[in-house]
Amino acid sequence: MENDVSEEAQTPPSTELSKAYDHRDVEPRWYRTWLERGYFHADEDDRSRPAFSIVLPPPNVTGSLHLGHALTATIQDILIRWKRMSGFNVLWLPGTDHAGIATQMVVEKELQKTEKKSRHDLGREEFLRRVWAWKEQYGSRIGVQHQALGASLDWQRERFTMDEGLSRAVREVFVRLWEEGLVYRAKKLINWCPRCHTALSDLEVNHEENHPGELWSFAYPLADGSGEIGVATTRPETMLGDTAIAVHPDDERWRAVVGRNVRHPLTGREFPVVADAVLVDPKFGTGAVKVTPAHDFNDFEVAQRHGLPLLSVIGPDGRMTAEAGPFQGMDRFEARKAVKAALAEKGLERGAKPHLLALGRCQRCETVLEPLLSDQWYVKIEPLARPAIAAVEEGRTRFIPEGWTNTYMAWMRNIHDWCISRQLWWGHQIPAWYCPGGHATVSRTTPESCATCGERALHQDEDVLDTWFSSALWPFSTLGWPDRTKELETFYPTSVMETGHDIIFFWVARMMMMGIHFMGDVPFRTVFLHPMVRDEKGQKMSKTKGNVIDPLDITGKYGADALRFTLAALTSAQGRDIKLAKDRIEGFRAFANKLWNATRFALMNLDGAPDPSRAAELARTPADRWLLARLARAVNATVDALEAYRFDEAASTVYRFCWNDLCDWYIELSKEALFGEDAEKKAGAQAVLAHALDTALRLLHPMMPFVTEELWQMLGQRVGGGRWAPSLLEAAYPARRPVDEGAERSFGPVLGVIEAIRNVRGEMNVPWKSVFHGVEVGGLSAEALATLRLEQGRVERLGNVQGLVLHEAGRPAGRRPQCAVSVGDGFEVLIPLAGAVDMAAETARVDKEIARLAAEADGVAKRLANPSFVERAPREVVEEARARVEELGEKRRNLEAHRALLSGDAAPVVAPAPAAVATPAPVAPLARREPDRLAVRQKANLIRKPAGKMVKKGGAEMVRRSPGALALPAPKARPGAKRKAAVKGKKVAPKRPTPKRKPAVKGKGVPTKKKTGASKRRPARR
Repeated sequence: MENDVSEEAQTPPSTELSKAYDHRDVEPRWYRTWLERGYFHADEDDRSRPAFSIVLPPPNVTGSLHLGHALTATIQDILIRWKRMSGFNVLWLPGTDHAGIATQMVVEKELQKTEKKSRHDLGREEFLRRVWAWKEQYGSRIGVQHQALGASLDWQRERFTMDEGLSRAVREVFVRLWEEGLVYRAKKLINWCPRCHTALSDLEVNHEENHPGELWSFAYPLADGSGEIGVATTRPETMLGDTAIAVHPDDERWRAVVGRNVRHPLTGREFPVVADAVLVDPKFGTGAVKVTPAHDFNDFEVAQRHGLPLLSVIGPDGRMTAEAGPFQGMDRFEARKAVKAALAEKGLERGAKPHLLALGRCQRCETVLEPLLSDQWYVKIEPLARPAIAAVEEGRTRFIPEGWTNTYMAWMRNIHDWCISRQLWWGHQIPAWYCPGGHATVSRTTPESCATCGERALHQDEDVLDTWFSSALWPFSTLGWPDRTKELETFYPTSVMETGHDIIFFWVARMMMMGIHFMGDVPFRTVFLHPMVRDEKGQKMSKTKGNVIDPLDITGKYGADALRFTLAALTSAQGRDIKLAKDRIEGFRAFANKLWNATRFALMNLDGAPDPSRAAELARTPADRWLLARLARAVNATVDALEAYRFDEAASTVYRFCWNDLCDWYIELSKEALFGEDAEKKAGAQAVLAHALDTALRLLHPMMPFVTEELWQMLGQRVGGGRWAPSLLEAAYPARRPVDEGAERSFGPVLGVIEAIRNVRGEMNVPWKSVFHGVEVGGLSAEALATLRLEQGRVERLGNVQGLVLHEAGRPAGRRPQCAVSVGDGFEVLIPLAGAVDMAAETARVDKEIARLAAEADGVAKRLANPSFVERAPREVVEEARARVEELGEKRRNLEAHRALLSGDAAPVVAPAPAAVATPAPVAPLARREPDRLAVRQKANLIRKPAGKMVKKGGAEMVRRSPGALALPAPKARPGAKRKAAVKGKKVAPKRPTPKRKPAVKGKGVPTKKKTGASKRRPARR
């Protein structure tokens, strides 16, 4: 690949990492490099590799990046980078939509504001010139914003729905559908926006349910003066267009008047009473219904069944027409009041009552829509829908989450013809021309004469096509259709359509119909519908609520990697809505810093390191083999999750390995070998550390592309030896590999015992300087016992234990009063507390805390018992109070169990310890826990900061958990680490886990071999 690469892009970064990660330097630098090297460009001639393609849902050209765009770009870029690294010929095609109504409104507002003119003052040609000029000036904004997110789009193929090629495709589709009898023009009732002055499809209507209104009743006198028929309506002004009264044919009350006429009390017109079993419910109201065919969709169908006239009394401007008689020129809502007054004056008012009704509003401007009779263009949908239904039934396209399949099917099987004409100027002008005789000529090019009568005086239809019409062709028109291009042959059908579930009908269904009809195959194999992004309380984001999170502000403050990883960690294949809080994003910025500092440590200790690919061969210690096993398991789980579109599980798996296994455990464990004199162990530790970092960075790259690229380049300069690819974009994604389950089984209990001791120390408020004597470990397998004997010195150092007792294989640790017992998968630990804990002082503290919790719980319970609070307080406040009661109850139960231990009545329950086993339980996604940055515990009046430094602080102990662990379950809980409690034969609910131990790699410097030897190094505190 030949590229014009700048000198800056060719210059490798320094091998020295700064003390802190600065995304503001790294992100723009690497994105510029990727672009200059042409990494994002797909090769349509390459048939040697399998193709993988996605077309970006085209954002409106008027738009600015919001969280929905950010989520789409993140999920698609994860798939794209993963497949690119996995050896696929990848195309991710960008583009924008001309957004007919939105763009025209923006330019019209600007025109009115700056020149006090309307589009009609300029004329169509000049107005369109102004719109194109606006597009050229502002239309690229959202593309630049996507680049800030790291989106690896093929920008050389960027398209616009009104560019020359796509405009040709739109005209070709319209003409072919016309020739096939699938496009027609007809006078029908449509949704009309009096403000936007255009027709809208049913999908472009926002339905406001339960709008407060009234049901107003009045009487129609029979024409012969023999009586009256009472009716009710929520829109009295429409009675000026009534052309019938409908009753049920089986209603005895009205059977005698069917076929007779009533007289309109305000216009004098006479019209019939008809029997209609479809429209009328005889149990509702009087059993008689007024029929206004030109202003109600149901009434229009009645008119078709009974041959009733259609009388339009409301015009396109929302004002009453000449057919409204004396009310002509009035606004429709003014006419409502006037009609009611006129009927009341004639003594025909029959009362009113409150009524909740459904209002249709314009999706764009929120104006109340008006059903109007109008000549419009339609697509006959049913013949197009049948093959699109069959494609999903046959499995040629699948939906994720699967539940959306039923939604798609239900809509497609009850679909109506699609109104595709819009009364706008900006858009694809309908390729139909009319002669004075009213004949329509549809043509790919401007015709010279009428196809019906030969008349040469023609004028083109002034309407444009619905914006969604051109968008429906997006997967194939962007690849060069109607020509048979290499891009179409290579990349169609596309692989995945990732978009929001709110446009499954607007867009996904229509792309299915058009793609199958014109290409003979589905437009995509998989449809992944992402959830809605809400605020941290689950509320929809809106400017009025002040809870909108601007992704550009977030990337500027925390970096694109932090936002991307947060969104990935919260996106499940089950489609649960995302609750996004800035604390989560801040936490994953800390994750980037954690990786940065871990790599700094590695680079300082990899001088003379062997080839990382020899890690398995050179591994000498149980810790080495354990980390390689954990790495293999993480790789396998991540690939499985990505293939199943479980992005949250993929993120959780990589996070756990990097934070827990690599940074918190292995870096600490490796120091003895790295700083020691055993050359073989040192080489093994170096190879394992470099290999784990290399693999982890490649595994994480699709989710956090910038920091991983920077660190991987640094690592490659130290240990790559010329074998490193120029970029992670050209590196291979880690492939599935066998897992050394024996290494996990044998070494897992070593870590489990250390963690159990540390957890007890934290739960029982035992200071680090207090030594545990006579700790017993039992319940071990033969291989775990052998490993523990090898690692006994390490366990004693890291747990501050003297005289660790290891029981023979299979023998339990036993139970004794005033001893903490921790039971993990494959081990038991018994920890004597006498002499290490001041029982009297701890008992007094616990009693005081139990009393405080009881008082607080009683106060919250009283609030919840107050009906006024439950009914009037916001729902989230009530739910928060209920959750608080449960939380306080759990804390109290745990303290009572702790109190029982202090009195000698029971053994305590401690937090889960890590036990890596062969068949781990499913990984719990990061998204399933709410942020918990500060856990308050009444302990030793200490505050533990992220770096591990302990300082005094009055009051409660504030355990500040590392921000990167915001959403994780219990710290150090590894797959399969099922904890049990042994309290005199009874199971007791586990206590909350202790805070994370001091990170092995800190933000301020890393100890080197010269400064600190492993034997002198004090174990990290928990």
